[in-house]
Amino acid sequence: MIPLRDDNPSSSRPIVTVLLILVCTAVFLAVFYGLGSDAAIEQVIRTYGATPAALMAPGNLQTKAPTLVTSLFLHGGWLHLIGNMWFLWIFGDNVEDLMGHGGYLIFYLAVGVIASATHVVMNKLSTNPLIGASGAIAGVLGAYTVLFPRARILSLIPLGLFTRFIAIPAFLFLPLWFVMQFVYGLASLAGGGGGVAWWAHVGGFIAGIVLVPVFVHRRR
Repeated sequence: MIPLRDDNPSSSRPIVTVLLILVCTAVFLAVFYGLGSDAAIEQVIRTYGATPAALMAPGNLQTKAPTLVTSLFLHGGWLHLIGNMWFLWIFGDNVEDLMGHGGYLIFYLAVGVIASATHVVMNKLSTNPLIGASGAIAGVLGAYTVLFPRARILSLIPLGLFTRFIAIPAFLFLPLWFVMQFVYGLASLAGGGGGVAWWAHVGGFIAGIVLVPVFVHRRR
């Protein structure tokens, strides 16, 4: 299912959502088109990505902890970046609308750190750096599920040679998305996963649901 838009207009400008999209895009362009060599790109990803084995090594947590945040602004390719930013654009504005700009930014970073930490704990021995905003965005999806369960998500459903456009309620679309992440996360423990940080998605989504009451004191 590919979300195209929701039917849930916001009453304020999504300043922070747009800013996050611009920052992630700027960082991506600076890394992949400004450094000039694959070795330099690899070094940036190794330095600022959240590597589970490095974070879990004795004595490293304090010095490596900032990578739980910096990793949220790095992406591995155009599809990685566009996919994440598209989800953020569709769902972030409404969550920002209810949380307020400052609260939403704190929320985004908080669920992002929790998502990254979840990935690290579930992949303690991995030497592959975690990068991408998807864990934080999963937190936004969790919050959206709680705050706007009846909003409808116009979705593209590929069916072989045919496709269908279906408006799916958020209380079905987003929990189904979460279940898929959880199932793939379990599969990754057996050696699958294809390099996707499934557990970051799981941890971020749950964190988003849990933290909603802290950041939202009014309902639309």
